Amino acid sequence: MMSQFGARIHLLVTFVLVTCAAAGGACFGLLLDGRLTGLIAAGVAGLGAGIGSLVARRQVAAFFGDEAVLADGYAEGIADAVLVSIATYQAAVSPLTPAGVREEEREARRTLAYRVCAYDGLPLRVRVAAAGALEAIDRGQDVEDAQAAVSALTLTVYEHRTSR
Repeated sequence: MMSQFGARIHLLVTFVLVTCAAAGGACFGLLLDGRLTGLIAAGVAGLGAGIGSLVARRQVAAFFGDEAVLADGYAEGIADAVLVSIATYQAAVSPLTPAGVREEEREARRTLAYRVCAYDGLPLRVRVAAAGALEAIDRGQDVEDAQAAVSALTLTVYEHRTSR
């Protein structure tokens, strides 16, 4: 059975193919002989593209059928984005030079880190580790504590990736 994601993509691709085939057939028929030939060629080309799309539906269903693989790939990507955004926020809170990061940039990185951590597709383990890292960074008093929390988040993201 095809997932909703796969069915929607197949429907959109079918619509585009049938439309383009009908328009191409109409243009070809108009150039060849006139309006009637253009109308017939548009109908035949559109019908052929539609039938071809229905025949290919089984391959599309096999390609998009496994929703778990798509969801895991999405979750991995979001987890990696969380890790990168928290690491850049940590670098803004504890820069290498005292005047290395302006307050506006620090706030922008903080906002981005919190927004990325709020995505729905983020696994619970990664979400909890990210919350711990953000809390440790926001406290800003102990650099080693923040580094340990970000390291724990890194391990959680890695474990999530290797657990599938």
